[in-house]
Amino acid sequence: MLLEAEFLFSYENEREAEAVTKAISPDNAKAPHGLDVSTSRHKCDLLASVRCEKSIETFLATLDDLIACISVAEEAFKAAKT
Repeated sequence: MLLEAEFLFSYENEREAEAVTKAISPDNAKAPHGLDVSTSRHKCDLLASVRCEKSIETFLATLDDLIACISVAEEAFKAAKT
């Protein structure tokens, strides 16, 4: 079974989108076989895609982890701006 999800996160400016994208990108290289997580930036948007050939539990855990990592990166960026 192939499970897929795509997310679009929009930011105020390209700098913030780039910072969040770079902060979470190292996690993408560590995905096990059957799981693909990719992120890219287009202007002020972060595009994230998850493809999973494993269980629904793995898929949901991966989505949860990705969103949590993005949230932490956003909070770090906000803290650095102040």
